[in-house]
Order: sequence, then C-alpha cells, then structure tokens
Amino acid sequence: MAPAPGKRLHLPSITLCAVSSTNLPATIEALRICMQYVDFADVILCTHDVGAAGDAEGAIRVVPIERLTSARAYSQFMLTRLVDHIATEHCLVVQWDGHVIDPAHWQPEFLDYDYVGASWPQFDDGREVGNGGFSLRSKRLMEACRTTEFEAHHPEDVAICRTNRALLEQQGMRFAPVDVADAFAAERAGDPTSSFGYHGVFLMPQVLGVERFWRMYCALDERGSLRPDFWDLLRTVWRGNRRTARFLRMLSDGIADTVR
Repeated sequence: MAPAPGKRLHLPSITLCAVSSTNLPATIEALRICMQYVDFADVILCTHDVGAAGDAEGAIRVVPIERLTSARAYSQFMLTRLVDHIATEHCLVVQWDGHVIDPAHWQPEFLDYDYVGASWPQFDDGREVGNGGFSLRSKRLMEACRTTEFEAHHPEDVAICRTNRALLEQQGMRFAPVDVADAFAAERAGDPTSSFGYHGVFLMPQVLGVERFWRMYCALDERGSLRPDFWDLLRTVWRGNRRTARFLRMLSDGIADTVR
C-alpha cells in the first residue's frame, strides 16, 4: 500500500518519537517508514539500547533511558517522562506495529487538537478517541498528564482519553472528534486506504504486504503483544491475500505459539 510518488510532507512543529526496550528493529523500521514521507523537526527513539539506531546515520536521535521491563513501565514513561525530551508543539508517537501510510492524507486540522488517535469502536459514550500506538499529542497535554490532579495508570492511552478526559478538557485540551480521528489513523475503525497512518498488527499484512510483514515478524524478540490480535490477524490475511495457505502455515510455526 505504498503511496504514489509526490512531494514530501513538512511538519516542522512535530517530533516523531518511539519508546521501546523490545522489538527495536521493527520499531526503527516504523520510524524510518514515517521519515520516508515526512520531514519532522526531530526524530527520537527512547530506549535502553544506545546503539540500537547506530546505522541510521544520525537521522534518529537515541535518548538513553532505563530498560522498560513491562507495559506498565512504558505507560509510566509516556505519562511522566517523555515530555522532557520534546521541544516542539506536538509529538507523533509510533510503535513497531504502526506508522505513516500516506502523507497525502495529512490534514492541517489535526494540529488543532491536543490528542488525535484512532477511535475505539467498543465505546459510544463520547470518549471514543483514542488509541495511543499511533497518536498525535500536544506538548501542553503531555505536561498536564504529570500534574497531581491527573490519575495516572496503565494503559496510558486509556488514562488520557477516558479516565482523565474530563479533567483535561476542563484545562482547555481538545480531543479530536471520531471522524477526524479515523481520518488520522485506522485501527479497529477507520480505513487504512484513506488514513494518514495506522496502528495494529492485524493491519500490517494489508499495509506492508504479507512477505514484508513476515520478515518484520521474524525479527521480533517479543511477541506476547500479538496474542489479543491473533485471530484478527488471521482474518485479515484470509480476506486479503491469495497465498493465504502458505502464510497460515508460517503463522502456525510462529505466532500460534504465543496464544497457547
């Protein structure tokens, strides 16, 4: 699903960032894909492995941190420490299983909000936005997340967008409406063929192609995060690729052992 050749997108008020102590090759690949299409003010990788991006020719700035040993530790870092390394008005957060798809789908309106992330279709209470795995956040929102009034917990995107949303809105923060969020990123809602980016391993075969996804999967050192999305991933491949049988055999030797 590569975008048609065109002008590069310039976003001088945004820092591209990822935070991880696992799946670093895939995380760096997600950063690089974003960088293929967009010029950012800065690109940072917060990790314990200071040599992780050593072959990126300085394009990715590594911020040394303590090893993150759990998802809870990731949430704590995102809520309390990431903002210390952001000098721009906004930050685009990516994880190994999400990145920019097509820069032509960028909308300047995205910058009108303090938080934009793919919507959660399982909710319908006015707090449906949004997923943190590919998300745009303002620095002022990130600062607000470490005040004493903010109820910090794991997962960090739920803490921001549901638990503390009313508090943040009282402080003037703006969350994107669902239609804007889905134009920004696809996950369990939205359409990756018409969104700026995406998040979710189950969308990766569609976005990257089966073979490229498989190569990335084989390089993962932590596959536990695939467990909740295993069957969604299989359904995506089943619908979208004629070589399903071959790929399912690959999966049976690899991903399946993570759901036992």
